Amino acid sequence: MEFFLVTLLNSLSYGLLLFMLSSGLTLIFSMMGVLNFAHASFYMLGAYFAYQTGLYVGFWPALFLAPLIVGGFGAATERFGLRTVHKFGHVAELLFTFGLAYVIEEVVHLLWGRAPVDYRIPSQLDFTLFTLYTTQYPAYRGFMMLVSVGMLLALYLGLTRTRIGLVIQASLTHPDMVESLGHNVPRVFMLVFAGGAALAGLAGVIGGNAFITEPGMATAVGSIVFVVVVFGGMGSLAGAFLASLIIGALQTFSVALDYSMLDILSKVGIHVTSASAWHGLWSITISQTAPVLPYLLMVLMLIVRPRGLMGTRES
Repeated sequence: MEFFLVTLLNSLSYGLLLFMLSSGLTLIFSMMGVLNFAHASFYMLGAYFAYQTGLYVGFWPALFLAPLIVGGFGAATERFGLRTVHKFGHVAELLFTFGLAYVIEEVVHLLWGRAPVDYRIPSQLDFTLFTLYTTQYPAYRGFMMLVSVGMLLALYLGLTRTRIGLVIQASLTHPDMVESLGHNVPRVFMLVFAGGAALAGLAGVIGGNAFITEPGMATAVGSIVFVVVVFGGMGSLAGAFLASLIIGALQTFSVALDYSMLDILSKVGIHVTSASAWHGLWSITISQTAPVLPYLLMVLMLIVRPRGLMGTRES
């Protein structure tokens, strides 16, 4: 029971962090039709900007400043980059964001080096929140979940209860009508892209010190974010939320389970020797397959239901 509850809590915090990342990408795709390959790079920038600003002003101001800086960079990217290449089609946009991801990574190498930086959990949150059986649950994990849930509520209320949220939703399906009513649709697009980048930056701020802040962090998490978006359904925030929790639970539980088919067979009285056929296959543990399971799940979803769990368009 202890193993299950602790792993469940860890999977929940990881899943909510994935949603914070994927929600921005989902917003950008649903409104602009752009699959932003540089989205995970905004996550990395959030962590590095929080580390750098935190050296001067501390963690708490950096929690607000870093996402704003990343959001401003995202706005500039849309205004002076994507808007220019948009007329050449989605392939040009895809290549632009793909190249931007590599540019950002090389700039990070130049400014902060290739080694991990010393971005630590703030001392105010470096304590045990509660003890579950014999396991001490860190307060920072609870803080991560609190920020993620707060972001989810703010995003929902912002899109459904505010004027700008209604304009954004209307721009998704009827951009010409919105523009005829006097709204600047290109500016709305820029704000959405900046907001998506800021959400990724916020995820970097709270995730960078919980895990590790180094130049390869964007590559490590980038592919998982696309799995979440595709599995949940392209353009669906509700689908991205559900998929984040599922992928988070799948990865967390599979990493923690060190069992193989050999263990299962031995429990039912079947003993397989090293000389037996397929011995190497039966000895593979669940934890060893953990990295590939989300991608396998995505492939199966694309075969069975290409639009994802709650998507409205084909992937």
